Amino acid sequence: MLIRLGHSPDPDDAFMFWALAVGAIDTRGFEFEHVLQDIQTLSEWALEGRLETTAMSLASYPLVQDLYAILPHGASMGSGYGPVVVGERALTRDELLRTEIVVPGEMTTAFLALKLFFGEPFPHRVLPFDEILDEVREGRAAAGLLIHEGQLTYASLGLEKSVDLGEWWLLETGLPLPLGINVARRDLGEETLHELSEVLHESIQAGLDNRDEAMRYALRFGRGLDLGLADRFVGMYVNELTQDYGDEGRQAVRELLSRAEAIGHYDAPVRVDFVA
Repeated sequence: MLIRLGHSPDPDDAFMFWALAVGAIDTRGFEFEHVLQDIQTLSEWALEGRLETTAMSLASYPLVQDLYAILPHGASMGSGYGPVVVGERALTRDELLRTEIVVPGEMTTAFLALKLFFGEPFPHRVLPFDEILDEVREGRAAAGLLIHEGQLTYASLGLEKSVDLGEWWLLETGLPLPLGINVARRDLGEETLHELSEVLHESIQAGLDNRDEAMRYALRFGRGLDLGLADRFVGMYVNELTQDYGDEGRQAVRELLSRAEAIGHYDAPVRVDFVA
């Protein structure tokens, strides 16, 4: 059975799916086609149910909750760290509210988390995530919201942090900040969903069990990261919560979405359920 697997072209996702890419595990009759796109695009595609299984932003999941179920693994979730707002100098909250912030898409969880941080609308402009650092560094924007490896490299470019949303969320809730999730289309059927979930879980475990080999593969997607930084980035977002949400991860998901629902971010009630 052909499964189109959507994920971002980043070291952490590449690490998780190394085993599928190189045939290191038994895929139980599934044939995987890797579809690499940024998280904003994958979230937009999920609105159409385009891929059988895909990474997407947690913030966008309520928009596709009738089409997809959340897989119990594969989450990008950090405790005390996350997307950051940076600029040529650190800005206060009030200054940021008067400043246009370039963001990596309104369907990203990073954007929703910043919306929750401010508690009110804020001026912003959308750019592809991999253009934001240059936009700020070259002075075309006073502030930018960084995801992926930009969270680790901004200081080396002379930029300063104003807000770390993962740090704020931990102080606010005591929970890790859930960002990206993996989902599978409901119309695959319960039995197929279970089998598919097992294979994807085994892929994540295989990467962790063969870290050096999986890291060499993941480094191809590092966009200039050296091995040390790429390994640090993977360590941030492929962790015990990636293997299984557990009670803490599920609570974090529900807390973020319930807060978003409370401020009217969604038009319909939010339902969260996981593949068994």
